[in-house]
Amino acid sequence: MKVDVATQAHHPLSDRMRARGLRVAAIVIILLGAGAALLPAGKTISSDMIGGLLIAAGLIETVAGSLRREVRGYAMAAGIVTALAGLLFVLNPETHFFPTVWPIIGWLVVRSVILAAEAVETRDSVRIWTALSAGMDLLLAVLLMTGLSVSTIVVSVFGPTRELVAAFAWILAASFVVNGLMLLEVASCEDEAAA
Repeated sequence: MKVDVATQAHHPLSDRMRARGLRVAAIVIILLGAGAALLPAGKTISSDMIGGLLIAAGLIETVAGSLRREVRGYAMAAGIVTALAGLLFVLNPETHFFPTVWPIIGWLVVRSVILAAEAVETRDSVRIWTALSAGMDLLLAVLLMTGLSVSTIVVSVFGPTRELVAAFAWILAASFVVNGLMLLEVASCEDEAAA
């Protein structure tokens, strides 16, 4: 009798339920990307606001990663890294723009490495979307690094300009949107597996 109860308590999720959970996570992350794109409405971006977006996206991505049958560890690691980057912003708020850029560069590089390792372990369209997500994060990190030297001069003379703040917010938005699209593709594959 005890064995029956224990077995009934641990039913694995069906492919349809996984697909629904992944689809909801993808949509919420894309909406967070839209929220990040709207950040430049003010003159500056608060560290708490960036941290909150990263923590929310990271937690959602971690839960979505736990729903995956394959590459669960990699998918959850990418979410955890995102949440930790957000926690860094919340715990160490800065009033200046540039101290917050380096953690974002680090987050993007670490995340792109995790996603590249994940892409090796996946197949078909999920591999393509995971590689695109890894490539996008690496490209965004490189863009931030190369723009940092020119931007340092601009910020030291004029302060953080609206265009510079907008570019920073679009970095977050682009990463979130591509990640959401990747999760939509994973959800689609889960639907196909259920059929």
